[in-house]
Amino acid sequence: MADAPRTVLISGCSSGIGLELAVQLARDPRQRYQVVATMRDLGKKGTLEAAAGEALGQTLTVAQLDVCSDESVAQCLSCIQGGEVDVLVNNAGVGLVGPLEGLSLAAMQNVFDTNFFGAVRLVKAVLPGMKRRRQGHIVVVSSVMGLQGVVFNEVYAASKFAMEGFFESLAVQLLQFNIFISLVEPGPVATEFEGKLLEQVSTAEFPGTDADTLSYFRDLYLPASRELFHSVGQSPQDVAKVIVKVIGSARPPLRRQTNARYTPLTALKAVDPSGSLYVQTSHRLLFRWPRLLNLGLRCLACSCFRTPVWPR
Repeated sequence: MADAPRTVLISGCSSGIGLELAVQLARDPRQRYQVVATMRDLGKKGTLEAAAGEALGQTLTVAQLDVCSDESVAQCLSCIQGGEVDVLVNNAGVGLVGPLEGLSLAAMQNVFDTNFFGAVRLVKAVLPGMKRRRQGHIVVVSSVMGLQGVVFNEVYAASKFAMEGFFESLAVQLLQFNIFISLVEPGPVATEFEGKLLEQVSTAEFPGTDADTLSYFRDLYLPASRELFHSVGQSPQDVAKVIVKVIGSARPPLRRQTNARYTPLTALKAVDPSGSLYVQTSHRLLFRWPRLLNLGLRCLACSCFRTPVWPR
């Protein structure tokens, strides 16, 4: 007798990783999953529904969910048959990039409300049921910026650092209840949203920012960032494939899936736990040796130097 499909709740499915993941799980040949693909604005569901095809209404359901609202989370869970979630994928997130002096506190708080507290809100909602059944899997779409800071991404990186610390701490307790946590840490993901974000910030004023900092941001950081996305940017489809494997595989107490191309940078912090070596190296590459940085990125993109994006 085949096992009953597992209910998978995914946040942030209007585009990008969330959309691709929802479709891949819903089209699982063995039909192991019943996917609840959620988004804040159901007016954007058309692309997902078109991509789902025949899976829509069969193994995939689209639902409204605002991770920043207790009421929205409760309403969404009440529409799930039995109200039980077997796999929770915390994917909803927003970005913020630019000189710190030119960013408002309201914008910073919005990043934490969505990226961190939104994930916490969902976990709090599904955890009682998982504990009662003594089984469950929580997948967190984090980032390599949850492992290392990146210039002009201070607030976004801080939100991902917070997620890493929260879920690593929570994993200790949840192991007692046979509930497992997986942290997926991709690098830059090439989406239409990211492209528009870079274009918008390239012409933004960032009031209160001094001329030197603004020049560093526009003339050094933005070109390097574009090269980074062009050279080693991952597609949403590739990241979704990794998450599908994580969900379908055996689950260790805490599992990290990190983009392997960033191993040299993370290794700098392992060699020098004080963080000084990483900061000095990053500073020199961006501010003193930008041509060397671009050359290194292009080498990563070259097939003769290509390494697996994810560990096996």
